[in-house]
Amino acid sequence: MDGIILQLFDGLSKGSAYALIALGLTLIFGTLGVVNFAHGALFMLGAFCAVLLSQLLTISHTVVDESRTDFLGNPMQVDIPYVVEWFGEAAGNAIIDWSVPLAILFAIPVMLLIGFAMERGLIRHFYKRPHADQILVTFGLAIVLQEIIKYFYGANPIPTPAPDAFSGSFDLGAVLGFDPFTIIYPYWRLIYFVFALIIIAGVFAFLQFTTFGMVVRAGMADRETVGILGIDIDKRFTVMFGIAAAVAGLAGVMYTPINSPNYHMGMDFLVISFVVVVVGGMGSLGGAVLAGFVLGVLESLASLNAVIELIPGINQVVIYLAAVLILLTRPRGLMGRKGVMED
Repeated sequence: MDGIILQLFDGLSKGSAYALIALGLTLIFGTLGVVNFAHGALFMLGAFCAVLLSQLLTISHTVVDESRTDFLGNPMQVDIPYVVEWFGEAAGNAIIDWSVPLAILFAIPVMLLIGFAMERGLIRHFYKRPHADQILVTFGLAIVLQEIIKYFYGANPIPTPAPDAFSGSFDLGAVLGFDPFTIIYPYWRLIYFVFALIIIAGVFAFLQFTTFGMVVRAGMADRETVGILGIDIDKRFTVMFGIAAAVAGLAGVMYTPINSPNYHMGMDFLVISFVVVVVGGMGSLGGAVLAGFVLGVLESLASLNAVIELIPGINQVVIYLAAVLILLTRPRGLMGRKGVMED
């Protein structure tokens, strides 16, 4: 039972990443009708926003510390980060330690600008082109972006740890009524799950309860009529592309302590995220979120030793098998709408 509970929580944290990426994909498809194969690269760029901020915060200069000497009795030269010098040792070290959460504030404007630039500079020219053209050009863009990251950061993963306060594990078993220390789970994975719920709730609330969101939803349902009313729906859809990019970027930022950033991490999530979107139903935001969590949990449960011993390799293909079964019984996905990509 403890193994099942651990895998269940692992599935929720993994499903959180699937759900966030699929949510952004669905936002772009639902508003612009574009199949964006560069969305995984946005997840990767968000992760490297955290890496970049961490590197910026640790930029240092060498000073002579008279209070410390080497074995010859000479004063030692030490590297002092500028942020420590500016804010003091306690505050400066705390800022460095909390670089990943602080990267959220750094990544939001960066990812919004990247989203706006992508939509205005490239994507807008493919609105009325076949989906195959959209897939080719966005997939090519994803390859270009990951090669740029590889050029500057290399091919090896870059460890980006969580703050020290959340680097340990939580005695989940004691909370759930089991014996103490029977179910130990990392703090950061729980934080990632809660963070994903907050972002998802924020996006849905924005679309549901704001005037901007209501206009966007109306434009998703009937773009021509909204345009006739004198509303510049194209500008609002550009903003939505930026928001979708920011959602993917924030998912990448907070995922860095779980999986050290590397240049191909976007591609690792991209294919599964598209499976999630299709299973949830093309154009369905709720379906994308639901499918993300369901498939994440299913993949983790299939990784149990007892399951692998019974069906070797099932954890590698269970998501795709589930997708086949769901689409055979519900061709439009779990919450898909009639007429979406059925022409």
